[in-house]
Amino acid sequence: MLVQPIDYFLVAWFALAAASTLYVGMDQYRNNPEPVVMKWGFILVTLYMGPLGLLLYVLADKEPRLGEHEDFTRPLWKQGVGSTIHCVAGDATGIILAAVVTATLGLPMWLDLIVEYVSGFAFGLFIFQSLFMKSMMGGTYWENVRKSFLPEFISMNFMMAGMAPVMSFLMMGRDMRAMEPTELLFWGVMSIGVIAGFTLAYPANVWLVARGLKHGLMTLRLQTTGMSSREQSAHQRHGTSHNDTSHRGKSSGHQMKTDATTPQVSALGFVSVIALAIGMAAPANWLNLTLSARDVGGVIMPQGMIMDRDTPAEAMRDMAAADPRRVTASYDLSAKGDQELPFRLESGVKVFELRPSVIRWQILPNVAVDAYAYNGQIPGPRIHIRQGDKVRINVTNDLPEETTVHWHGMILPNQMDGPAEITQAPIEPGQSYSYEFTATQYGTYFYHPHAKPDRTQALGLYGALIIDPANPADEVQADHDYVIELQEWLVRDGLTYPSMPMDGGMPNFFTINGRAYPSTDTIHMKLGETLKVRFIGTNNGFIHPMHIHGGPFEVVARDGETLAPSARFLADTINVGPGQRYDVVWKAQRPGKWLIHCHIPHHTTNNNVEEKGGGGLMVIIDVS
Repeated sequence: MLVQPIDYFLVAWFALAAASTLYVGMDQYRNNPEPVVMKWGFILVTLYMGPLGLLLYVLADKEPRLGEHEDFTRPLWKQGVGSTIHCVAGDATGIILAAVVTATLGLPMWLDLIVEYVSGFAFGLFIFQSLFMKSMMGGTYWENVRKSFLPEFISMNFMMAGMAPVMSFLMMGRDMRAMEPTELLFWGVMSIGVIAGFTLAYPANVWLVARGLKHGLMTLRLQTTGMSSREQSAHQRHGTSHNDTSHRGKSSGHQMKTDATTPQVSALGFVSVIALAIGMAAPANWLNLTLSARDVGGVIMPQGMIMDRDTPAEAMRDMAAADPRRVTASYDLSAKGDQELPFRLESGVKVFELRPSVIRWQILPNVAVDAYAYNGQIPGPRIHIRQGDKVRINVTNDLPEETTVHWHGMILPNQMDGPAEITQAPIEPGQSYSYEFTATQYGTYFYHPHAKPDRTQALGLYGALIIDPANPADEVQADHDYVIELQEWLVRDGLTYPSMPMDGGMPNFFTINGRAYPSTDTIHMKLGETLKVRFIGTNNGFIHPMHIHGGPFEVVARDGETLAPSARFLADTINVGPGQRYDVVWKAQRPGKWLIHCHIPHHTTNNNVEEKGGGGLMVIIDVS
């Protein structure tokens, strides 16, 4: 599934890479007079580097006209391309194969880099250089290993010096899907890494070819029988060329002599080791290389999140976006949250069913969030019971991670309280747990998870728990009763992250009962009527000073406890912090449209923009 803009680019890139590789492969085998090992070298490199590989092939190696391959490929810069192509084809293949295996096994990144280096060097030396080139080079296999060792060592060092930091920084950047071989982004990073490795290895390969330590491009003409006179003439004219490796029939060998001095080779080798050490070790100063693909699980972090070498995998997973591929249902603006949850009676016990899952929820006409929701609602369904009721709430976890439920402010048996690892084991994905208690209190309460609440509650897991008093006279009466549940959201590039008061986690959308103004409700009243507003701090990390226009309200209850008449007070703004609840009674004293809103102006915008007079945490009371 394509979840980020980069995914669409990668689809196009790999389509071009496939087309480029197909062209190079067909042209090599149909038209280009070159040894099989070099044909496969260009094919593999084009597969890894896409159109750039095609460009190198056309500019440096593709025979422009029949019989001209020897002359065309003679310039040193082209010979350097051929040498680097051969290096990259072998080394990068070994590196990529190792990267797939180590990611699958869940090895930490630091070990991954070491295994990739060893694998790339071994594949390049023992397979691509010594085995595949044996017929070209002549001599025994082990003679070729010995002759190729030092040039391959130098070339591989520069190759890995370019690839290692690219892979480290891009794989362990904001989008950790780059660590998963099943994701397009993994292969995109590999492609960029190969390009970087090629670029860094190329100058060294030019020098190695110039000094006779490595071969470059080669021309292989197995026979002249059947050639046109023009082709035979060209072949004879270039028969002694340094890149003409064979004539009629089987190769007679490709013997290279070098004029490089020991200090020169030693200096280049030493610099290649330094480059390798920097490329392999430097990322550890900025990245936590102890993590593996299995630790982070392909998550995507929000922009601006500070990640350094001490950032644990747990922090990354907690701040990661909800995975849009796990969405099980989508709801438009016609769907409502906070709908009363039905129950069934079993031996005098009211039995409720809660099922958290991943949904897509519309908060504005053009904005949806990927959310965690109880029973497909945001807020979750309202559990409405009476003081003295015996209740059982069965929770079945359809989330991709563990959860529990805490009944905020309730006096309960300890094992029913909900904190994960403290009063109960977490409810793992696919598992169920039953909470059972008797409601001894009354008032305004709510429920939310107590396993990773900074993540899962911020993604939408919360709901109202309203308990009527056993004696109706204990209820503070009003003509209308309205629950307000507050929430912050962070939506970027089509992904939804848990909003948190920290770098990278600051919210840009705000909702009342799952909607942002102007998509919030309008409360209709008549002049002289009263409205009880139950403010519930389901918000995860921010304080909202909630204000009502049109006159003061009376604060009649706090945190579920009804205040004595003498303790009640008038106000027009009340700070609602996370977990807090206030019941206030407001009287319609004048006709018109009066606002309930947060008095932090940023919280009454949608992605920092006002529309139709505001946004976010705003509700209109329409008094007629």
